[in-house]
Amino acid sequence: MDTALTTEQHEIRRALRDLLARYGGPGAIPDAVGTAEGYDPALWRRLAGDLGLPGLALAEEYGGAGCTATELALACEETGRALLPSPLLATAALAAPLIAALGTPDQRAALLPRIADGTLTAALALPGGSLATALGLTGDNRDGTWAGGGRAGGIQARGKEGERRLYGEADRVLDGHSAGLLLVAAHTGGYPRSRTQLFLVPGDAPGLTRTRLTALDETRPLARVELRDTPAEPLGADDTADAAAALAAAGRTAAAILAAEAVGTAAGALERTVEYVKTREQFGRAVGSFQAVKHRLADLYVRVEAARSAAYHAARDPESGPLALAQALEAARITTGEAVQLHGGIGFTWEHEAHRYLKRAAGDDLLFGPVHRLRDHAAERAGLFGPTTVASGVPHGAGVR
Repeated sequence: MDTALTTEQHEIRRALRDLLARYGGPGAIPDAVGTAEGYDPALWRRLAGDLGLPGLALAEEYGGAGCTATELALACEETGRALLPSPLLATAALAAPLIAALGTPDQRAALLPRIADGTLTAALALPGGSLATALGLTGDNRDGTWAGGGRAGGIQARGKEGERRLYGEADRVLDGHSAGLLLVAAHTGGYPRSRTQLFLVPGDAPGLTRTRLTALDETRPLARVELRDTPAEPLGADDTADAAAALAAAGRTAAAILAAEAVGTAAGALERTVEYVKTREQFGRAVGSFQAVKHRLADLYVRVEAARSAAYHAARDPESGPLALAQALEAARITTGEAVQLHGGIGFTWEHEAHRYLKRAAGDDLLFGPVHRLRDHAAERAGLFGPTTVASGVPHGAGVR
C-alpha cells in the first residue's frame, strides 16, 4: 500500500518527536509515573496547548483540529516510541469518539471542547475486566456477558430516567484513578430485559471510589472503580441507543491507533538496541559487527516495518484494526524481547529502558489482546472458515493436521 504522508502529517510527527525529545523519553518516566496523576501534568498541558494532541481527531466546531484517525495514530506512534505516560489513549482514542457518537448536542458541546484543550481527561470504565472483549476486538460484545450479567454482577443502573444511580465496580480501568470524567457501562431495565447503556460520571461524584492498582507496566496506570449509589447521566438522549455497536465501532478505530502506538514501542526498542550494539564491544569488536546479530536486527526491522504498514492501513480502514493490532502487538513483544537479549545482562535490569519497553509490550498484550484471540475473532467476523457443518461428527474444515 501507499503509506506516503502529507506535509501536515510529517509536521505533526516532527513537532511531537522534538517536544518529547526535550521533555519526555524513558529517562523522564520515573518522575512522571510517581505523580498522583500517573503522568507529567506540565508535559500534558504542553501537548494539549502547543500541539492540540487530544483534539487532533475532533471536529473543529468542538475546538479540535478536524483531522482523522490517521493523524492521531501518527501521534500515538511517537508517544509509543517514547513510552510516554499520558491520558491521550484513554481520553482521545476511547472516550471522545463515544461522546461524539452517542452524546446529545448539549453533552458534546459541554465536554468535547474541554477534551480538545486538555482541561478534561476521560476514562472508559467497563465491568468484567476485559477491555478487548467489551470493545468487540476479541469476541462478540452484543450479548452483554462481558458486562457481568443482568441479575447480578457488573454495574447496575437504578432509578427513573434522569435520576439514575449506579452500583457496582469495574477493574483495570485505564487512567481511571485520575480522569476528570468516567464513561461507565451499566445494566438498565432490570432482569431479564437488562441491556447495557453508557453513563457519564464526574470524577468527583459522590459514592465514587477510585483506587490505583499496581500494574506490570507503570506507564499504563490502571484503577479499580467502585460506585455506591453514585448519580450518573445517561450518555445520549435515547435510552435505546446501541451501546454495544458504538463500543465495537470505537474499538475498531482504537485498535488501529493502538497498533500504531505498539509499532512505536517496537521501533523505539529497536533503535535503542541498534545504538547499543554499535558501541558495546565483545572479543575486541562491536557486538553489532557480528553477522548473527546483524541477521537478528534485520529480521526485527522487517517485522516492525510490516506492522507499521498494517497500522497505517488500519488507520484509513478501521475494519482491519483488530488484525493490525494483533500484528503490532506481536511485533512489539518479539522486538522488545530481543532487545533485552541483545542488551545482555544489563537488559534484564528492572529499571533499564530495554526492560521498560518489554513491560509496555507485555502489558499491552494483556490489556488489549491476546494476539491469538484478536486474530480468531477477526477471522470469525470475516467468515474466513465459512459456516460450520457436521458430517459424521466432524466439523467442516476439520481434518488431518
